[in-house]
Amino acid sequence: MAIHSIEKGDDVLDLVSRVHEMAKTQPGKAAYHFMGKDTSYAEFDQLVSIFASALQDLGVGKGDHVAFLLGNTPHFLISLYATMRIGATAIPVNPIYTPDEITYIIHNSDAKAVIALDLLLPLVEQAADAFPFVEHYVICETVPETPEKIVALPDAVKEKVRSFSQLIAIGKPNVEPVAVDENETAIILYTSGTTGHPKGAMLTHGNLYSNAHDVAEYLGFSESDRIVATLPIFHVFALTVVVNAPLVKGATILLVPRFSPTDVFNIVKEKEATVFAGVPTMYNFLYQYPDGKPEDFDSIRLAISGGSSLPVALLHNFEEKFNVRISEGYGLSEASPVTCFNPLDRERIPGSIGTNIINVENKVVDELGNEVPDGEVGELIVRGPNVMKGYYKMPEETEAAIRDGWLYTGDMAKRDENGYFYIVDRKKDLVIVGGYNVYPREVEEVLFTHRDLVEAAVIGVPDPDFGEAVHAFVVLKEGASVDVEKLTTYCTARLAKYKVPKRFEFLDELPKNTTGKILRRSLRDQVTQ
Repeated sequence: MAIHSIEKGDDVLDLVSRVHEMAKTQPGKAAYHFMGKDTSYAEFDQLVSIFASALQDLGVGKGDHVAFLLGNTPHFLISLYATMRIGATAIPVNPIYTPDEITYIIHNSDAKAVIALDLLLPLVEQAADAFPFVEHYVICETVPETPEKIVALPDAVKEKVRSFSQLIAIGKPNVEPVAVDENETAIILYTSGTTGHPKGAMLTHGNLYSNAHDVAEYLGFSESDRIVATLPIFHVFALTVVVNAPLVKGATILLVPRFSPTDVFNIVKEKEATVFAGVPTMYNFLYQYPDGKPEDFDSIRLAISGGSSLPVALLHNFEEKFNVRISEGYGLSEASPVTCFNPLDRERIPGSIGTNIINVENKVVDELGNEVPDGEVGELIVRGPNVMKGYYKMPEETEAAIRDGWLYTGDMAKRDENGYFYIVDRKKDLVIVGGYNVYPREVEEVLFTHRDLVEAAVIGVPDPDFGEAVHAFVVLKEGASVDVEKLTTYCTARLAKYKVPKRFEFLDELPKNTTGKILRRSLRDQVTQ
């Protein structure tokens, strides 16, 4: 499928070139807001150019790999666009991963340079010997004493280390973007995975631009929008929906360092934000926040949910309290990520992930790859200009994931007669009780309607009689009192007998990753301990 630019006819336009254009057409417009300060498109483009020049002076060039260990700060935005500006490949890494997880990604990605928060200086000091192939470490200062800490590093380490501000001071402001082909790799995103090591999804310049442009068009983004970015922007959902899509349209990103209900409500009111994007756990925290008031979201025209399925009960509760419509969508790293969204110009169906976005096609197939009739459950597959070129250094896994141009998502879904898709569950999360299929989401939806529960997650555990049994983890509201017997009775009235959890386990909170997605693997580990 062709990728069409917004203003340049049929010419392919990459993200860096688009921002470069914006710096010329609306130089004074705020590209992003961070900690009380606006940075205009002209200033952003100049910072990107300066840092790109500095990276080139270090010897980083087209085709080289640059890893980021950065959070929601301007350092990430500048580093990402500077890396792409010189034709290098960006490797965003979750900065709170364990040293072992970070080590694997740095090794596997063949990073030539690493850009890291100063909080990770101890890790950088250890890494200087562990990664001889990494030639440069750029440290982004967040505290005043960072320069002194860099000076105090051992000489062998210090010769590889530069400070971000030092490079900004010596870079050149007029570096034109390096010409890139739409099929060249712009980013390698390592999927979190549920088993084994993460896989590096190679996303091209064409993948990223097409998905950012098509999402922005589908959701009606405009230059007047102000979009809250509290999702971790090293994750693909945030990267496209609250970073790249707004920049493609000339909108303003309201960058929030970390999620908290107080910070979200404050930035929405202070900057009159128009779009909020979050994962279900964020919506739950905002809804449960005791000081949250309906008027706190008055300026929001669009709320977006993704990352995992949004319980219908939570959707209705949130919308009723804050008088704002939530549009749920779907995506995965391998698709840059968005493939579906609930449309804004016609009916929104709670529990649905919506319809195909522009230029992307989804369908539901059986195990032989044949499309199943509407209403039947099968595996969701997708094709379009947003689908990755493959997994880095993993040809066999690439061949298994992409077949005849279709990306096999591993998610079980169904489609209705109007073209709306519904995620039933992850294929690997399916629980089989005595030969009957139980989809965890179906049980979780019931548990979410219980007035005394804040959160719930369901997994399958081995059972000597039925092969597997349903095991539920629940978090109670503060001050609530409910026992296993009452929960069992509640579920029995609403679910077939084989779907009712055989065991309930009460937790203070559910384990989650940085995007708020529930870590079922951790829950399984708790059961086996």
